[in-house]
Amino acid sequence: MPIATGVTLDHVARETSDVRRFINFYQELFGFEEIASFDTGSGRVIWLHLPGVFTLHVIEKGSKDSKPFSPPPNIAGFMDIPCAHHFCFTVSNYDSFVQTLNDKGIQTFLSGRPQATDKVKRTFFFDPDGNLLEAASPPVDDDE
Repeated sequence: MPIATGVTLDHVARETSDVRRFINFYQELFGFEEIASFDTGSGRVIWLHLPGVFTLHVIEKGSKDSKPFSPPPNIAGFMDIPCAHHFCFTVSNYDSFVQTLNDKGIQTFLSGRPQATDKVKRTFFFDPDGNLLEAASPPVDDDE
C-alpha cells in the first residue's frame, strides 16, 4: 500500500532566460493559459495552466544574455536523444500536430511504433530552452 493516496500531478517547473519566448511556445503549441505572474526580486515567476492536465511553473533564470539550455549536439536521430528527462503530452490530433511542428521548423525525432504491440505513435522535440518534450498519439488501431 503506497504512503500517498489520491495522487495527481500538480505542476512541473522549468527555468528559462527568455520568459516571453518560453510562454509563447507553450501557449501556441498546447494552449496553456497564464494564471499568475509576479516578480520575486531575483526574477519573474509565471504560472501557466493546461486545464484538466497540469500547471507549468516558469522561473526566469539569469539575464537574457545567459546561455539557455540547448539540445545536445550531434543528434542524428531518435536513438541519439537522451530521453531520461522529458515530459509527454498526448495529443488527439497527433499527425497534424507533428506536421505543424515541422512546418514551424521545429526538428522532430519520430520514434514511430517500434514494436507491433505499441499502440501509440510518438515524437520527441525540444522547446526553445532545450527541454525535451514528447508528443504521443492516443492508442492507434492495428490497421494503421
